[in-house]
Amino acid sequence: MSAASLTAGATPRSRLRWFMPATALPGFGVSLTLTLLWLSLIVLIPLAALVLRPWEHGWHAVWLVLSDPRVLAALRLSFGTAAAAALLNVPLGLLLAWVLVRVPFPGRRLVDGLIDLPFALPTAVAGITLTTLYGPNGWLGAPLGQLGLKVAYTPLGILMALIFVGLPFVVRTVEPVLRDLPTDVEQAAATLGATSGQTFWRVILPALTASLVTGAGLAFARGVGEYGSVIFIAGNLPMVSEIAPLMIVIKLQQYDYAGAAAIGLIMLLGAAAILLLAAAARRAWQPDAA
Repeated sequence: MSAASLTAGATPRSRLRWFMPATALPGFGVSLTLTLLWLSLIVLIPLAALVLRPWEHGWHAVWLVLSDPRVLAALRLSFGTAAAAALLNVPLGLLLAWVLVRVPFPGRRLVDGLIDLPFALPTAVAGITLTTLYGPNGWLGAPLGQLGLKVAYTPLGILMALIFVGLPFVVRTVEPVLRDLPTDVEQAAATLGATSGQTFWRVILPALTASLVTGAGLAFARGVGEYGSVIFIAGNLPMVSEIAPLMIVIKLQQYDYAGAAAIGLIMLLGAAAILLLAAAARRAWQPDAA
């Protein structure tokens, strides 16, 4: 008897069983419904509103917002500093993860806990702390100022803030991979005559590349939309140190909700594109992990 004849007189519920895999978990339908409902309310519907809101006044209005030199400068600054901070966090995060995993030293647990401090610290507190440190009279800002290097109220200060908030993403994505990497391969490479540098570049780094790319992508996505920890140290000078999230706040204060949504949409698309590229690169380096 064919499957078509079996499903001809079946009820809708019995027909559905042909397409749904059997599961031993009770309440699968209820769980799936609640998951889709939560995903729609928290993620999909707000994102749909963000995508649709900029076009309420037509293409011309969107173009006027995005072609504004002040908005373009803010977008360049946010994306540029986020990309630079993510790239700088790759070697810094790899070094920290290596020390935490491979180098035993007193206070390692304390240092490991401090890595997550940017996650727990309120962003406004982080911004005030960085401004105090790198300000003209700060502990670090004053000596740097004597050397002719000004950090606070410049794009360099924004870069420092994004390095601070993005570093844990790289460390926490690399650390478990490095911890699971067997040391036997390093010993085998040394037995075959490989130097420490050759072992790192040809054995260790290829195994960590996917996690490094993932951590850098997450750090970039966080940095593009970072506001609280940046706004205090940026200085907010138009065309100089004004970030894109601040432009969104300015548009909202002017009741230009469509303009604010247009800037937010560009930031969303940029961050999503980087995350998709990072996911594609991770699958390319580790096909079995996709």
